[in-house]
Amino acid sequence: MAQVIQGISAEVSASSHRPGPRSPLEPRPHCRSAPCRTRPFRSELDPSTPQGVEMGKGLQAHRARASWLVVGLTASMLGACARQADEERTPPPRKPQQAGQPLDPTRTAAHIVGARVSAVLGDQKAVEGHARAVAEDMRRSARLPDATRPIHREAARAAVRPLAGVKSVVWLDRDNLIVMVDGQRHRTMDMIDEVCVTLEPLGDTLAVVVNLQDATARNGDEAMTLSRNCQLPEGQRAMLQRKRQVDVVDAETRDTFKAMQKR
Repeated sequence: MAQVIQGISAEVSASSHRPGPRSPLEPRPHCRSAPCRTRPFRSELDPSTPQGVEMGKGLQAHRARASWLVVGLTASMLGACARQADEERTPPPRKPQQAGQPLDPTRTAAHIVGARVSAVLGDQKAVEGHARAVAEDMRRSARLPDATRPIHREAARAAVRPLAGVKSVVWLDRDNLIVMVDGQRHRTMDMIDEVCVTLEPLGDTLAVVVNLQDATARNGDEAMTLSRNCQLPEGQRAMLQRKRQVDVVDAETRDTFKAMQKR
């Protein structure tokens, strides 16, 4: 009986040490390095075998996805760089000066403190500078044109005439400048801004009202005049500046007549 038990134990021990089928990622007995231990068998990379064909297709699909990802990222980066370069090359259009805003208490207090400090130090020029700055802010807040900086009429006509879309320029009176434009695309508030910015080096544009008229108008609506003071919102005028009707028929009368025709 003891001999039989010893024989069975020897058989079990031998079977437990007998090598079985090797896994593709199982370390090889003779390989000690990490890349070698994790490398699949050569037979699995052989394209002539089914496993090799499947593995080759998987590698090709993975490489294709990686290539498209790189192409997409590169295109996105190039597009962002191009947009940034365009924004740097084309600055935003300049807006005209604005009047009629409330006084800034912080700015006014700073000028008052600066004037007092300058007076203590005996700097009369600095005192006068702070006083002029406060007076200028108050004048602009009150929408009062600067009488010391009038705009020369002929110089204004010569400056506005070369602008794109302008056909002719004429002064209706000392305040109202009529600009005839070529088409409805130029009869806009942006065109008024461009005219006012052009006039700023010549004097105080708070005294100027720009009136745009379409020289190619085909009906009454297109012939309506678009008016605005250079430094104020539409419909407002500077102090002591009357609102003149440029059109033969005002907008309210025209709207009333249209409503009557629709009945």
